[in-house]
Amino acid sequence: MSSTAIDIAFERRLSSLINSGQPEILQGGRRGVEKESLRVTPQGRLAMTLHPRALGSALTSEHITTDYSEALIELVTPTFTTTWELLQYLLDLHEFVYRHLGDELLWATSMPCRIGSDDEIPLAQYGPSHVGRMKTVYRNGLGLRYGRMMQAISGVHFNYSFPLAFWPAYADIVKSREYGTDFVSERYFDLLRNYRRHGWLVLYLFGVSPVVCQSFLRGREHHLREFAPGTAYEPYATSLRMSDIGYRNRNQADLTVSVNSLEEYVRDLGRAVSTAHPPYAALGVEENGEYRQLNANILQIENEYYSFIRPKRVARSGERPTQALRRAGVEYVEVRALDVSAFDPVGVNQNKLRFLEAFVALCLLKDSPPIAAAEQHALDQNHVTVASRGREPGLALWRDGTLVPMHDWARELLDSMRGICEILDRGDPARPYTLALAIQAAKIEDVAKTPSARMMAELGATGESFFDLALRMSSLHKGYFLDLYPPDGARLREFTREAEESLAQQKAIEAADRGTFAEYLARYFAG
Repeated sequence: MSSTAIDIAFERRLSSLINSGQPEILQGGRRGVEKESLRVTPQGRLAMTLHPRALGSALTSEHITTDYSEALIELVTPTFTTTWELLQYLLDLHEFVYRHLGDELLWATSMPCRIGSDDEIPLAQYGPSHVGRMKTVYRNGLGLRYGRMMQAISGVHFNYSFPLAFWPAYADIVKSREYGTDFVSERYFDLLRNYRRHGWLVLYLFGVSPVVCQSFLRGREHHLREFAPGTAYEPYATSLRMSDIGYRNRNQADLTVSVNSLEEYVRDLGRAVSTAHPPYAALGVEENGEYRQLNANILQIENEYYSFIRPKRVARSGERPTQALRRAGVEYVEVRALDVSAFDPVGVNQNKLRFLEAFVALCLLKDSPPIAAAEQHALDQNHVTVASRGREPGLALWRDGTLVPMHDWARELLDSMRGICEILDRGDPARPYTLALAIQAAKIEDVAKTPSARMMAELGATGESFFDLALRMSSLHKGYFLDLYPPDGARLREFTREAEESLAQQKAIEAADRGTFAEYLARYFAG
């Protein structure tokens, strides 16, 4: 299908939404954030302390947990129907955490602090229960397969689901006779395919990791240049986090997971989780009763597959992600491509989240034919190109088998979002979505306004290394949160109560364990 035909289909759908008689049809979607941060010492070294007990159990807490490392805090918000409520909750979480960190800081950038070697990165610990042990063994396996340094990278994930009232209206627009679970899942997979086509735009607009600490590169082959002593960079990079030296995992380069349908997605992930991979078998699975990894398969579990965006459903206890999707379909999408912004105390801001909400709506509404293998290769290359060279003058990307100027394509996408933002703005005289779109459009016209360019300009102006800038911003953020007054006493008490309850829940899980760890794993993977 040609780009012109795709545009015509999109315009018809958008016009139908605008004229549907339900002006708020896109409003009220649910959005949440997961934000990761390394705990560091005042000197900027990785914290070797345990996850603070006052923050609750990393195993069972809904809102304050850890990711790969014991030092990598992950803050998870509930979902909200307004962006300002979401950001306020995330701010409150930071304020609570900082009250229990002592002299430690939360590292203000995605790329890690100064780390000597993989051995300095402690694995997250979740207690002696079978599920807790499984989580730690899984992380040990990630370290063996990809190196612990890569796992110390932080990010911000944006979770979004469309309002329930949207689906019957959209079913009418696309002339579908049903709007149940299967229809919703199919439409979310439309979104996933178009995000693969257009998600490079998110890296250009919001990437803020054009530099890294040279300690991150120790012992690795790379092409980065020295910007200053201790700092390596790519001259036109936007997000080294999402480039070949970051989360884009060369070990998974040959792993293809289709998003042409829910069935194909579940099939491909299931095959990877159940297919042995000799190089991983050579690492060993169990030695002297100690597990080194969960198994020797291409993926230990589904979540090991890294992608820019995931289809998600809240899983039941003991249920694997693909089982949850197969049981009840797609509930929301998780956009995983956001860098932690050193220029925002909570790592993200309202304009960014509003733009993303409108952008995923664009990806849903645009026609979305299946992705063939050749197109997928080109789409992957576009993401890598923008991550590594997104600010390069005259940059071109692959589109329908032809190289096209990136800025022209970006302008076209943002122009297509205007009507979506008007729908999202209805009833609000401040027009926040239109404003958010205008702020991003300015970055297309002036590359100096991108956060990656701002990071490079800041380093050039101050003469700091990346490490020094990140440490300075981390200290400023800590001061910001500790100086907030008056604190929300009710919210802080709520977090304290949740922390205590999570510790009790962990004890209950540990007391209820039966059988051996090997039997537990067998049941999990047989399910």
